[in-house]
Amino acid sequence: MALRQIRIMGDEKLEKVCRPVKEMTPKLKQLVQDMLDTMYDAGGVGLAAPQVGILKRIVVIDIGEKRNEPLVLVNPEILEQSGEQTGQEGCLSLPGQAGMVTRPSHVKIRAYDENMQEFELEADDLLARAICHEVDHLEGIMYVRHVEGELFEVTPEEEEE
Repeated sequence: MALRQIRIMGDEKLEKVCRPVKEMTPKLKQLVQDMLDTMYDAGGVGLAAPQVGILKRIVVIDIGEKRNEPLVLVNPEILEQSGEQTGQEGCLSLPGQAGMVTRPSHVKIRAYDENMQEFELEADDLLARAICHEVDHLEGIMYVRHVEGELFEVTPEEEEE
């Protein structure tokens, strides 16, 4: 298990657009595993490569429905989005803070898995929110740009919900 340091808002790497992955190397496979370990250790539901300082288009997500069956998205692209949901959102790169954010309630994406096999996925509700949040990270966008109203403090117990 290798944990990586999570970059905190204000770090310039979180503001940069990430480069596409052209091939899955052993080093990038290790990055995916490290990202999963880091996300689970921090109690998050998603983590994007720039959050650990790597400017590659890689995201890991596990919303807890199928624990230990995480979603690995390489070069994710949102193809369709519809509906609307407003809810509390936080980020491992801004610990202890949350805000109300409106996101699509349904998305369809195309991505590659950790073996560079292309797939499409449709997602609703929390998974759709997580995908949009993490894909924003790949574009250098923090969720605070979408917050309606003010950020508010949350306790570690609230962050896990």
